[in-house]
Amino acid sequence: MQTLSYQGLKIAARNQSKIEDFLVVEAPLQININNEAYTVVMRTPNDDFELIRGLLFAEDIYKKSAPLSYQIIKEDAHIPAIINVPISADDLGKGYLNKRTLLSVSSCGICGKKELADVKVTGNTLAKTYFSSENLHKMFVKMSVFQETFQKTGGSHAAAIFDKNQELLTTKEDIGRHNAVDKTVGYLLQKESLQKATYLFVSGRVSYEIVSKAFIAKIPIIVAVSACSSLAVDFAKEFGICLIGFSRDNKMTIYSNLEYLIETEHV
Repeated sequence: MQTLSYQGLKIAARNQSKIEDFLVVEAPLQININNEAYTVVMRTPNDDFELIRGLLFAEDIYKKSAPLSYQIIKEDAHIPAIINVPISADDLGKGYLNKRTLLSVSSCGICGKKELADVKVTGNTLAKTYFSSENLHKMFVKMSVFQETFQKTGGSHAAAIFDKNQELLTTKEDIGRHNAVDKTVGYLLQKESLQKATYLFVSGRVSYEIVSKAFIAKIPIIVAVSACSSLAVDFAKEFGICLIGFSRDNKMTIYSNLEYLIETEHV
């Protein structure tokens, strides 16, 4: 299996002095499908294949379990600038008809949408998943250990996915919150283990696109260190997702499906 990993850091001089400062890298990546431009994403250049796999899954472009192949068409300073993904016509999902030919910036996961109908996500409500809160803080600590880019720059987001036993499955960093989520989902898709995903932890706030990505990946519990938007809460209620915000200092705010929380884990 192919893998890509690049250092997401850049050294810069601070105030024209000799003090070195680390900056999180933000760079464009053009994604082609069958040699035709599909979208341009602004991302931190690491785990690009995982990012693409997760994005195409979330956008209903490719939902098959078979692995994808990736072709690096162009590089800029040894960083992929254009990657082509060959997908047979029979395997292309309905989402490909709504081509995201617009730029998707690092702060927005739905900037390439062209119509309001493209924002709506449909599907069956997720099954209730019961859990206790005693290990939520421990899971955040596990995620933070892998936030090397954030520790050096203070400018990146992280996402982590845990299984029902609170075991860490994967964690990724990116300048974009939604990109970090796509990278984690894409990684598990490539490992054929997305079905184990139970908890999605994010280092920042939760808005609509994070909830929609979790729903499509069938992840029933989202835990954020920061705030949640009104639309995120509305859709979490509709999708059957337990949405938790402000999870810090052993405190939290549960915005949807409070009944999932129990005193002890179900056996």
